[in-house]
Amino acid sequence: MAPIQVQTSVQTAGTHFFDEMSDATGEVRDHYDGYVGWFDGMPAERMARKRQEADALFHRSGITFAVYGDEAGAERLIPFDVIPRIIPAEEWLKLAAGLRQRVKALNAFLHDIYHEQEILKAGRIPAEQVISNAQYRPEMQGVDVPKDIYAAIAGVDIVRAGAGEFYVLEDNLRVPSGVSYMIENRKMMMRLFPELFAKNRVAPVEHYPDLLLDTLRAVAPKGVPDPTVVVLTPGSFNSAYFEHAFLAQQMGVELVEGPDLFVRDEQVFMRTTQGPQRVDVIYRRIDDDYLDPLAFRPDSMLGVPGLLSAYRAGNVTLSNAIGTGVADDKSIYPYVGEMVRFYLGEEPLLNNVPTYMLRKPEDLAYTLDHLPELVVKEVHGAGGYGMLVGPASTTTEIEEFRKRILASPDKYIAQPTLSLSTCPTFVDAGIAPRHIDLRPFVLSGDEVRFVPGGLTRVALKEGSLVVNSSQGGGTKDTWVMES
Repeated sequence: MAPIQVQTSVQTAGTHFFDEMSDATGEVRDHYDGYVGWFDGMPAERMARKRQEADALFHRSGITFAVYGDEAGAERLIPFDVIPRIIPAEEWLKLAAGLRQRVKALNAFLHDIYHEQEILKAGRIPAEQVISNAQYRPEMQGVDVPKDIYAAIAGVDIVRAGAGEFYVLEDNLRVPSGVSYMIENRKMMMRLFPELFAKNRVAPVEHYPDLLLDTLRAVAPKGVPDPTVVVLTPGSFNSAYFEHAFLAQQMGVELVEGPDLFVRDEQVFMRTTQGPQRVDVIYRRIDDDYLDPLAFRPDSMLGVPGLLSAYRAGNVTLSNAIGTGVADDKSIYPYVGEMVRFYLGEEPLLNNVPTYMLRKPEDLAYTLDHLPELVVKEVHGAGGYGMLVGPASTTTEIEEFRKRILASPDKYIAQPTLSLSTCPTFVDAGIAPRHIDLRPFVLSGDEVRFVPGGLTRVALKEGSLVVNSSQGGGTKDTWVMES
């Protein structure tokens, strides 16, 4: 098969980016053969029309997101690329095993730190890193949650670097988002190019809402055979509101806001036209601080007064649990491998990115000496904000960030600048390689399950390593090929 023709990307001298589609000689990888054969016969004008059609359909469907800090408050379309990211079956099996192991360990860690704290007593993780963490919730100490599952829904960000090794970049356990785009991207590709799915054995993802509902029902309070599930949203001004509404509709459950719920006798009820209805499971898309104004922020207008008391009494399940954020905090991330060893007695199947913890004097000194080479992140940061990408920053930006680090070194971690893998992507100049990551969504209920693949995010700016939609990133359909 002839190599697909793409524009060459500007790369750092001596840096090699793993290309998802082609090998080092330019030959197309086996799992892309079927796609490239079809692509080579596709007239350029037809592909251009299909891209325009996709944009129009996404706009018409309301598949947009809001950017925090945008004074105009405009809704934006997340750019969608019509060239898929393809993963062969054998690679997915390895990834899936690593994801299953990792999420089991994270849930075991959360149960432990809110109960016996054995890992802290054993000195495997510094106790002060957990107990003094802003995401640790003392209110959850001693609270039992159904089946010891704190993170029923996890979004694990995976990157491929170097010669093609997979690394976990971060774990998202609080209110992980993006799964609606995974589903809509697949629907769009099947609508635009049905012939591709007739010729290629692509594993389905459309059943994710069914798996999600099964998972939420599985973690209902004991003794509730037919639980009522709701999705709790902060409202239509939230950047992920489309996803909240989409998942509620797809699962066939009610989408509610805080004022739609109330607590009586430590039980949660939903206001309906037929009168109060008991609620058993809340898939909450609101951060801990805003869930209950009686327990957390008293100025919150988004939560439900008394919700924590009903939760502590075991009369309602919150997914994900209050206090899960301590396990996905970037200051705890370096210890996940130790969690796997401690709780499961296994070696981690997925590696972390090597990480410098700037609260350690030796790590701080190294980082300050190598800022132009490193990525520095706030431990509580998200969405691509509050970070420095050294190789892409100016001297002034680096020196300004140096001051921030010196003022509060414990608030930061640093990592090598990874040579993230690339995938051919449509850009204004034609087809060019752009850096990508992958967010699989892992569901923990009676068992750990997921749909094959996840959300592939792509950094559309040439040379950029930041894939977040709020920073100009786009998305691709992710194909896991069935064996």
